[in-house]
Amino acid sequence: MSTITKADLANLLHENLGVNKREASEIVMSFFDEISGELAKGATVKLSGFGVFCLRNKNSRPGRNPKTGEMIPVSARRVVMFHPSHILKALVHEHRPARSSASSNLELAAKADERQTEEYSLQG
Repeated sequence: MSTITKADLANLLHENLGVNKREASEIVMSFFDEISGELAKGATVKLSGFGVFCLRNKNSRPGRNPKTGEMIPVSARRVVMFHPSHILKALVHEHRPARSSASSNLELAAKADERQTEEYSLQG
């Protein structure tokens, strides 16, 4: 499994679209700056066929230092969440690595439960 970086994206733009490397790098940086800026303003970012970036406010809660076991408060914060589109989910599902038979059995059971739930919702 490999990681793709902003530099990799800029190189792909250069190779596939023929823009020079400096312009490709500026396009990539501008794209991510725009997404970051909109999220910083509190907006939701929808990328059709890819997914939705949205913000979620999390309340403060008690936490624990794993090393000492001491209870410490975790402050309230705002976090970015990503919800992939059904197209991206299907693409990732299509290219997943093979799993062991034990996990395959769990998947089959989960799919059977899903079908049963769908049947109940269709009847009601």
